[in-house]
Amino acid sequence: MKDIYSNKKKRTKLVEAKPETIQFLMNYSKSLKITEVDGHKFESNLN
Repeated sequence: MKDIYSNKKKRTKLVEAKPETIQFLMNYSKSLKITEVDGHKFESNLN
């Protein structure tokens, strides 16, 4: 167990998102509507 947890782990590289991907996610989040009724949440896409 000591050998497993004592080794340094390799760091992951950050990946840069394309502007098109960011724009798609922003537009999707703007069109997402969450409605709560009697403690239940309903998600609807307004597009």
